Amino acid sequence: MVCNDFLKNDWHVVASSQDLLPGKILKVRLLGQDVVLWRNSNNEAVAWEDRCPHRGASLARGWVENDALVCPYHGLAFNGEGKCSHIPAHPEAAPPRKSKACVTTYNLQERYGMIWVCLGTPEHDVPEFPEWDDPNYNKFFFSGVLYRSSAPRALENFIDVNHVPFVHDGTLGNSEYAKTNSYQVEVTEKGIHIHEVGAWQADLTMQGDGNTDRANFHILRPLTVALRRGSENELMTIFFTVTPTDEEECYAWRWMFLNYNVPEQEFNNFTHRIIQQDVEAVESQKPKRLPLDLQAEYHLPSDRATVTYRKWLKNLGVTFGTV
Repeated sequence: MVCNDFLKNDWHVVASSQDLLPGKILKVRLLGQDVVLWRNSNNEAVAWEDRCPHRGASLARGWVENDALVCPYHGLAFNGEGKCSHIPAHPEAAPPRKSKACVTTYNLQERYGMIWVCLGTPEHDVPEFPEWDDPNYNKFFFSGVLYRSSAPRALENFIDVNHVPFVHDGTLGNSEYAKTNSYQVEVTEKGIHIHEVGAWQADLTMQGDGNTDRANFHILRPLTVALRRGSENELMTIFFTVTPTDEEECYAWRWMFLNYNVPEQEFNNFTHRIIQQDVEAVESQKPKRLPLDLQAEYHLPSDRATVTYRKWLKNLGVTFGTV
């Protein structure tokens, strides 16, 4: 596994809760590390290194039996705590308490319908998303979108307002309204706040032509951001988080919350088109890893949000997916 401590000690989404059924084993990848997920008899999800401590076989090829995960190579069973509970070759003998017959376990939380894993020691809780408990919002979930590029590239694209009129021309944006209005960027202990970004956007109710309003971004973690825009009667929030599977591959997860009604199928189709346009744009960028050296690329005055993001990542010491 190759990763720096900052991302290793942070929370990352690895699956949606609904995809991890009792008795099922999921193999995922995080920060270059193979991870196996399964549920115990209490329906609690657990995350382990996908490696049997006996001879290094993949546990993802095994099965769940008697509230334990069984290795397919020699049949060793490991209980919910990752400790070996049965050895078929020596059924009468249990490994001593301080034996190496234990799987490496990881911290896990289920929140917002997603499974979050931390490979190291969590320095924060899972990012807060207050709209989740507000019954006035309609929820739309777009899960596990693959980007064949680095996670910081995918996150930066989300906060880059300059791309909207062109990458999304005719869908979300309009190239005739490409001028970016002034906005403010503030770095605090709680992340980066991008205030009052003005940009033309299509009418998500599918009934109007669109308009220019103000949006606010809050980058909560290096790879998690919340966007909020609209007026009191038409509020929209997007909770966007990116999972770094490898240096040049990631998955993006997106919750969209609206306090007004939209035609569900049309809205889903529309959003999927927007997402695909973003994926194609990000995957075309070279290098795939985000340059933190500000001399590596040319910057516009209206790029101050993304420039600040790059400086912030460098100050935090984020190296996975960057150059």
